Amino acid sequence: MGTYTRLGLAGAGVTCGLLLLALSVGHNGDDDPAASTQPKNATAAPPKGPYVALGDSYTSGPGIPAQTGTPAGCDRSDRNYPALVAQKLQIKAADFRDVSCSGATLADLSAAQTTGDGVNPAQLSALSASTRLVTIGIGGNDIGFGSLVESCVKQGALYVATGSGKYTGDDAPCRGRYVSDSGDTDEVRQRIQAAGERLADTLREVEHRAPQAQVYVVGYPAILPAKGAGCDDDMTLAPDDATYLDDKERQLNSVLREQAASAGAGYVDTYTPSAGRDACSARETRWVEPLIPANAAAPVHPNERGERGMADAVLRTLKASR
Repeated sequence: MGTYTRLGLAGAGVTCGLLLLALSVGHNGDDDPAASTQPKNATAAPPKGPYVALGDSYTSGPGIPAQTGTPAGCDRSDRNYPALVAQKLQIKAADFRDVSCSGATLADLSAAQTTGDGVNPAQLSALSASTRLVTIGIGGNDIGFGSLVESCVKQGALYVATGSGKYTGDDAPCRGRYVSDSGDTDEVRQRIQAAGERLADTLREVEHRAPQAQVYVVGYPAILPAKGAGCDDDMTLAPDDATYLDDKERQLNSVLREQAASAGAGYVDTYTPSAGRDACSARETRWVEPLIPANAAAPVHPNERGERGMADAVLRTLKASR
């Protein structure tokens, strides 16, 4: 989702340097994060452009060849989901603008973003009255998901080194850092709600700049298994902390969907089709890579298979509007 804030998901023997290498995005179970929905400007056929793609690193596709576009620090791939959607819809190159960027937050949609290699103009500046299709994949960096996972990985290494809960009886040492003993206060949940409010403002601005566009908020694919099992080899996390991280991702997706619906925008569910294809699944089927990628991609980010799956989800949602 993010800088790709080189966020780390590490094993017990992985150094702190590697811990800085990973993600950059990030359920309470109250809401179903699935259920793709349609925008108010949906038409009988998908638009042929102009199409503008906004978003963070889960949209841009860092590490997936070939990297393209400017600035280079945005880490865009010519095989990310916006490029695949544009290709499938036969949108002319002149009518397609991908301005997504690794590390982007909602604030970077309305202001210039400095990267490690160049400055990305405010993403919303790519919109105009002629724009007919907009996809937005963002929010993970706003909740600090990268730092959250890094914290949980460090706790996971300690958890294993001290007997895997044998002596403490605590299978969620990281969760306890963010959730009060009573369970009434959850710091990450509060961040998610704040991100939802910022997204609402953003969607109003998108409608102002591109009033005739079909707008779709694209949710995040499954990053970790819902039950917190199967990650021992690739990413060391206490079992209930893995579940907690998945809960927070699902909760973020739910808020993205709710805000999209409130604004009259569509929502694209990428979590459901990616279930079982998370970073802890087999190399041949996973959509998201673990800390040490086996397929071309940034650590804890979608690989080419994942970007293709996300593109398919966008296209299915567009087709459903017919």
